[in-house]
Amino acid sequence: MKQELQLVVSPEEAANENRIKEIAAQQLHTNTTNISYIKILKRSIDARSRNIKINLKIEIFINEQPPSLPSYKINYQDVTNKVPVIVIGAGPAGLFGALQLMENGFKPIVIERGKTVKDRRRDLAAINKAQLVNPHSNYCFGEGGAGTYSDGKLYTRSTKRGDIKKILETFVAHGADENILIEAHPHIGTNKLPKIIEAMRQTIINNGGEVHFNTHVIDLILKNDAIKGVICHQLENNTTTEIIADSVLLATGHSARDIFELLHSKNILIEGKTFAMGVRVEHPQALIDSLQYHCTPNEVAHKREYLPASSYSLVHQAMGRGVYSFCMCPGGIIAPCATAPGEIVTNGWSPSKRNNPYANSGIVVTIEPEDYKKFSEHGPLAGLRYQQALEKMAWKAGGQTNEKESLGQIAPAQRLQDFVNNKLSTTLPDASYQPGIRSAPLHELLPAEIGKRLQIGFQEFGKKMSGYLSNDAVIVGVESRTSSPIRIPRDVTTLQHPKIKGLYPCGEGAGYAGGIVSAAIDGQKCANAIAGSFI
Repeated sequence: MKQELQLVVSPEEAANENRIKEIAAQQLHTNTTNISYIKILKRSIDARSRNIKINLKIEIFINEQPPSLPSYKINYQDVTNKVPVIVIGAGPAGLFGALQLMENGFKPIVIERGKTVKDRRRDLAAINKAQLVNPHSNYCFGEGGAGTYSDGKLYTRSTKRGDIKKILETFVAHGADENILIEAHPHIGTNKLPKIIEAMRQTIINNGGEVHFNTHVIDLILKNDAIKGVICHQLENNTTTEIIADSVLLATGHSARDIFELLHSKNILIEGKTFAMGVRVEHPQALIDSLQYHCTPNEVAHKREYLPASSYSLVHQAMGRGVYSFCMCPGGIIAPCATAPGEIVTNGWSPSKRNNPYANSGIVVTIEPEDYKKFSEHGPLAGLRYQQALEKMAWKAGGQTNEKESLGQIAPAQRLQDFVNNKLSTTLPDASYQPGIRSAPLHELLPAEIGKRLQIGFQEFGKKMSGYLSNDAVIVGVESRTSSPIRIPRDVTTLQHPKIKGLYPCGEGAGYAGGIVSAAIDGQKCANAIAGSFI
């Protein structure tokens, strides 16, 4: 007999398989010897009170052989000689789109301007240690996209967009821990995601698809307002090539500004959209643990024996706009995520164990078109230019002055309470941001539409989490790439661009996703739409 059961247990009990079996047996009025197998279906933490509980949804097999372990492998067909589809970008939208194309019997030709996930590491070391930005290989560009080296969080609220379970199972099929299938907030970790991405690439190649790195798309081949292929610049040998296909899945991510500019220069319709910008805030992880787990700092170590590094999610309406936490990274590190010299862009990531001593999160403000009116001469690129101006300001505020070389990734920073009180910080706490931080009056430097709202938001967050508004915390500027400032429109039914046949805008860069899972889902949707266009 098989039954499902909901259990509420302590963290200590949740870590003990035998104790879970005992509690289940008590609820079912049976003996533990009759329970042949227990499978955890869902797990979440309830930390609303000091008496923290773990919610478990379990499947129990009583006097019955346990089921065979499920296989998540997908048997892709050989697509070597099938109809080709160009996939621009090897982030989650591009990779999952390519895998779905193979399921549908099409040959994906994946074009990625950056390097392999392994080779990217040298360029990440260069930006962290030498403060040198490679505009084609960085935290945003390269195999796996921005999420690979900035956390690998798999939580999404986009439950109506598509099959989240299939996305997670595809990750497991390529090497991810099965725990991501049961956790309320699944997370792979920057240290583990690269090997999974490599396995996905190998799946594509082994089944007849193609993956081209260091290949920068510089133009679209159009005929009678229809896609016929792309023109690429091969970065390694400085040559130009054409790749021919009648369908292009455009999955270039939120930072591929050259693609937006290319489309605009060719009079291909793009639109400005709402996005968000702000700062990264970093606290000692022990402080956040004590606040979230309702304990004193001395009790944190005991709590953490059975509980993960704690996170938070905060939101407030300030002066008619949302101020909210974004990409919260417990036990994490603030990363330099610029994609060009002369700019500062921050993001955050966590290893799988989330065991670093700091907790960081983006705290951002919703940006509307009225905020960047002075850039209106740039038409649909106005929001992008506003974004660039803020990143340039942060670069200069970090103390960089050599605009010809545009080297340097030192970021402007301010103690949190000093920022709220309009006070320049005379000293700064230690921070995880490796290039280094420099005291700057961010309360003056940030545009009022961002800075004033952040101050209000932080004050309110301090009321919701007493102790959060602390000078032990530091804000680091700027967090500017939460989402794309551009939307590339598409038909709601065909998912094609309304003016260009065969062009399928996809994922975060096109304005239709906001994270790894939602981007992967959108990649699958566009792949299915491409298949449908051939019926």
